[in-house]
Amino acid sequence: MHFLDTLQLLRVNRSFAGVLSCIVALIVILKRRKRQQLITDYSQVARELDSQGREFDEYDYIVVGGGTAGCVLACRLTEDPRIRVLLIEAGSSGKALVASRIPSAYKHLARTTHDYKLSTLPQPHAGNQKIYWPRARLLGGCSSMNAMMAHYGAPSDFDEFAEIVGDNSWCWENFKQYFLKFENYFPSLQFPDVDVSQRGSSGPMSIGYSAYTWKGSEMFINACINTGMSFNPDFNTSNGTLGVNKVSAFYSLRVTRQTTDCSTLMMYTDRHGVRVSTEAAYLTPTVLARPNLKVVTEARVTKVLFDTSTRNGIPRATGVEFSSFAQKGAGKRFRARARKEVIVCCGAVHTPQLLMVSGIGPGTHLTEHNIPVVVDHPGVGSNLYDHVTFHMRLAEKMGISLGYLQPRDLHAKFKLWRDLLEYQLRGTGPLCSNFVGGVAFCRSNDPVLFPEYDHDEVQDSTSGPSSPDLELVVTSVLIHPDRSLGIGKGYMLLPVLLRPTSVGTVRLKSADPWEDPLIDPNYLSTQHDVDVLVRGVRLGYKIAHTPPLSDLTDSANDDPNLDHRFGRLSDDELRQIVRSRAETLYHPVGTCAMGREEVAGTVLDSQLRVRRVSGLRVCDASILPKLVSGHTAGVVIAAAEKLADIIKAEYK
Repeated sequence: MHFLDTLQLLRVNRSFAGVLSCIVALIVILKRRKRQQLITDYSQVARELDSQGREFDEYDYIVVGGGTAGCVLACRLTEDPRIRVLLIEAGSSGKALVASRIPSAYKHLARTTHDYKLSTLPQPHAGNQKIYWPRARLLGGCSSMNAMMAHYGAPSDFDEFAEIVGDNSWCWENFKQYFLKFENYFPSLQFPDVDVSQRGSSGPMSIGYSAYTWKGSEMFINACINTGMSFNPDFNTSNGTLGVNKVSAFYSLRVTRQTTDCSTLMMYTDRHGVRVSTEAAYLTPTVLARPNLKVVTEARVTKVLFDTSTRNGIPRATGVEFSSFAQKGAGKRFRARARKEVIVCCGAVHTPQLLMVSGIGPGTHLTEHNIPVVVDHPGVGSNLYDHVTFHMRLAEKMGISLGYLQPRDLHAKFKLWRDLLEYQLRGTGPLCSNFVGGVAFCRSNDPVLFPEYDHDEVQDSTSGPSSPDLELVVTSVLIHPDRSLGIGKGYMLLPVLLRPTSVGTVRLKSADPWEDPLIDPNYLSTQHDVDVLVRGVRLGYKIAHTPPLSDLTDSANDDPNLDHRFGRLSDDELRQIVRSRAETLYHPVGTCAMGREEVAGTVLDSQLRVRRVSGLRVCDASILPKLVSGHTAGVVIAAAEKLADIIKAEYK
């Protein structure tokens, strides 16, 4: 064939091949297009429903915050296998943290990654201090890093709650069942006067007296008795909470009518001297294995989602948005939906913050931060109360202080190693202690304890005539202003203002949910609070110099960093010192308070539902309209038990 003819044939074949290739490509494209249009893998466009018609990311209840209350709710709600619960916690588990499990080590969690490391705004009535507020970022919340003191307040505190909210189910006689429900009290031969018939015996929270009793405890109790108080074997009963008792990690004191009682405070510890947080008690391996419970950790909820187009015009909470805590908003965002309700359990600081960034809060304040207002709720973030205390530092001359647990020399290290061995082998010894040696509760208008004062000049802020407004705590260590344990010999007496009249706020710094809110407890802004706390300092000083505690107190010590000079100071001088050294006992409450609908500032009804919103509840210390005259952890646990019963009764 001629060369030109051959070339022409190749060109024709090439053209034919090109056409053929185009046809094949078109067929492939058409087939692919057909495959995309006719989907048989439904997961590409939809989510499979379970047997009850729910999506895989849809739950009956979403509990936001696995803290003191959140763990209780997650456990109790999922006892009903029909109820599907998602629990979302910003922190991790505390079960493997030595500092959380050993009672004496809890201070080592402060200012770590397990702590939000919050501080107040400068307090103009308290020396312009920015006061550190530890808030746990752990399952179990503050029950995983607090001092474990199992004390609930006075019975009249709960009667006052019932009156405020207009619901008698919150009165002491009705509400106390929830303390008994969570308690598992284990008796001690050292404390035979406790009436076990008035304590719970089958609940998940182990409660009892520490296996270690500090040598100064009996001295403190007897000095209180010699000052005019009476001994009280158990502060957590209907008999009241005035008095004094010994504390070996958990104390409780009560006063009855004209006398003050003495007693020891119980602790949330088990028989092996290990802390019992609500995570350890309620989120057991058996509970975590329930198919209707999912627990997410290291994730922070940044927004509650609402449907604002409901027929009745009432916004409904439909779910939450969350993301990785480690990435602090820079990572992926996730959403989960709640068929029934969202329950916010983030505590007295973070609960109002979350509600406000989600559009529930004071309308003017939200508008300032360009947050769309879902419901104007002026009470969210308001009504903040906290227990104020003062560290009175004293030298001791018997060498029984536990300051060596933070050793600075070889001898102290030897003693620490000895105690570590005892704790490891037997679960006993000083490491079982939370450093509290005893507690006393009293009234600042008691003429026996305060004969030098006019008892009508200070407002009665208590909930009833047998309710205290002062607590006095003795500790077996001396804590310096830098928060280090004392070098050598020393102990402290801490007067606590139980019923302050100063009220503060939690407000947003910005609309960014990752930015810490502005905390202003407004400490000591009323003359009442300063005057009552000064009386507490006077009482502490008197007890320190009353036998037999006077045998421990080194009265001749003139160290200017200690407080042996207080007996020579006037009330005006003490007021200045108290203001400059005020501290918190870490019991903030009230920022989403329950109350009657007609009362301004009320956020919740008596069922802990956010008013003017459906599908949204709150359960943590923020719900309390007033401070209890005691410690708050047990009250929050009991409130969660109560709410779980309410929800399960409503579930259909």
